[in-house]
Amino acid sequence: MDAVKEIDTRGLNCPLPILKAKKALADMHSGELLKVVATDPGSVRDFQAFARQTGNELVEQITFDGEFVHLLRRR
Repeated sequence: MDAVKEIDTRGLNCPLPILKAKKALADMHSGELLKVVATDPGSVRDFQAFARQTGNELVEQITFDGEFVHLLRRR
């Protein structure tokens, strides 16, 4: 799965990763993938709630080496 857009939110805490993702998704077409890389452990829970509330699909969440990767499909 190749993301159309990737945003780096390392070092940012809630709600900034969500706000940056929301802005990026607004500029994308339906069905396109957005990859968000974060270091905030709370981002796992935040992106799950964000996906439920907005109708965007949370395709995958991966934790690797203290980083959290969230893959979202634009609704």
